[in-house]
Amino acid sequence: MAFVFLISAPPLPAKGLMKVVVSKALLTWELLRAAGWCSIFSVKPVHKVVFALKTTFCKGFGALSYVQIALRWKIEAEEVPGDPELSASLIPPNIREEGGNLGQVSGWLSKWTKRNMWLQIFPNLGAGGGNDIQWCFSQVKGAVDDDVAEADIISTVEFNHSGELLATGDKGGRVVIFQQEQENKTQSHSRGEYNVYSTFQSHEPEFDYLKSLEIEEKINKIRWLPQKNAAQFLLSTNDKTIKLWKISERDKRPEGYNLKEEDGRYRDPTTVTTLRVPVFRPMDLMVEASPRRIFANAHTYHINSISINSDYETYLSADDLRINLWHLEITDRSFNIVDIKPANMEELTEVITAAEFHPNSCNTFVYSSSKGTIRLCDMRASALCDRHSKLFEEPEDPSNRSFFSEIISSISDVKFSHSGRYMMTRDYLSVKIWDLNMENRPVETYQVHEYLRSKLCSLYENDCIFDKFECCWNGSDSIVMTGSYNNFFRMFDRNTKRDITLEASRENNKPRTVLKPRKVCASGKRKKDEISVDSLDFNKKILHTAWHPKENIIAVATTNNLYIFQDKMN
Repeated sequence: MAFVFLISAPPLPAKGLMKVVVSKALLTWELLRAAGWCSIFSVKPVHKVVFALKTTFCKGFGALSYVQIALRWKIEAEEVPGDPELSASLIPPNIREEGGNLGQVSGWLSKWTKRNMWLQIFPNLGAGGGNDIQWCFSQVKGAVDDDVAEADIISTVEFNHSGELLATGDKGGRVVIFQQEQENKTQSHSRGEYNVYSTFQSHEPEFDYLKSLEIEEKINKIRWLPQKNAAQFLLSTNDKTIKLWKISERDKRPEGYNLKEEDGRYRDPTTVTTLRVPVFRPMDLMVEASPRRIFANAHTYHINSISINSDYETYLSADDLRINLWHLEITDRSFNIVDIKPANMEELTEVITAAEFHPNSCNTFVYSSSKGTIRLCDMRASALCDRHSKLFEEPEDPSNRSFFSEIISSISDVKFSHSGRYMMTRDYLSVKIWDLNMENRPVETYQVHEYLRSKLCSLYENDCIFDKFECCWNGSDSIVMTGSYNNFFRMFDRNTKRDITLEASRENNKPRTVLKPRKVCASGKRKKDEISVDSLDFNKKILHTAWHPKENIIAVATTNNLYIFQDKMN
């Protein structure tokens, strides 16, 4: 007698076809159709039936939509090239062997449906996890030339709140905005590409005559404001000046002025004998970027961070020693909320490296320091937040103490999770996840490139040890991403505790080309597909990354190129 079990769960990608070989099962075509099989591959004589499950794509928890397993006394499994593998070793021996009863089988099946088991069986399930996703190449922006102009080097990358727009800033003071095209209705599994929407010069080089100081035009940060009307607004900053930009569209032009000619010249009022009613005429779409506010002369040192408050009326800007609070409508004054400058600069021991507002609590913000500490401040406590509410610091491991310890512990980026429960920090060698309710140590630590610990001396000599890597969350806070050297970038899945290394390279620049995981060999014999740590190119680095807030689309910046990758849609 054959037993048929039905398990319901969200679906698997369409290519996820599993062949199951059932021995000694007396199943007919009618039974298979009644059980809901999508396709029958072949029917072999009496003792063995080979069938497959064809399932559909779902962007959620990955599993099988319907699993029908027909069992008599023995279960066998065959590996199918190109398909997810179902290993017979995963089936308990007492069930594989003769005599497995119904109770044992159903008990095993109930455990089998748990997510961790699915992930062991199907490495590429679902779109919710970093390593469950098959990432493929989508686009690359920028010139291919080997000789890269300094002004073309990308210095920041940022998606807007909907993910429809992607902004980049460069060392030449330019902001380039890409817009995601509408999806192709004829290709249901295709996503719209990002094409240039607007380009404008945000900052120009300046010279401070009082301090004999040259101010670079380089864009340090870009932050989008939530959209409230047809126009988009963003903040951009260089070392000294923050600007609020309005990006708007215009597809109509007025005609029929009474006091102006069509070319803009003014008429003599005495020549006007009739009155006309101006009308709007259609015109080619034009995107305009105009500066609405300029926030200047508030920072003595270089601005390293800007962050918009959840009240959407205020924002903070941070430099090496101070943090200022601004109102978006007021440009001539700001409030100093943190000042760590000592009376005697010779006593200076740390500087501010990054700062960010909490995504939900408008009174809370954090800032990180070059000593590896993060301070959480509450603006309700006092006007000047020199006294922190919480101090997040991990005790140093004495066994890892070295000359470079203080340098590599400096935090280069801090980001709250979308939920506001956690925050992520990036230092030179690792990414750490902190629970806001636990200050003494991080809840998760991920090593980004631990193999470089033995290379710190040479990295110090070529100044790479001072590189500032950024990090980002995915939309569900389940994966974190950050950059590394050799144009590698790393992803860490918080649920499965697995990680993956991928490479942004023009060698894989065909659309939908699946990225192959890369591995670095730290020492010993190097395997076939591994790259030696001595072969890494430290001039190729990914410092800036961004993740689409709603989809599995990522943007990574390599020198002067912007790579866009997306999950493989089946």
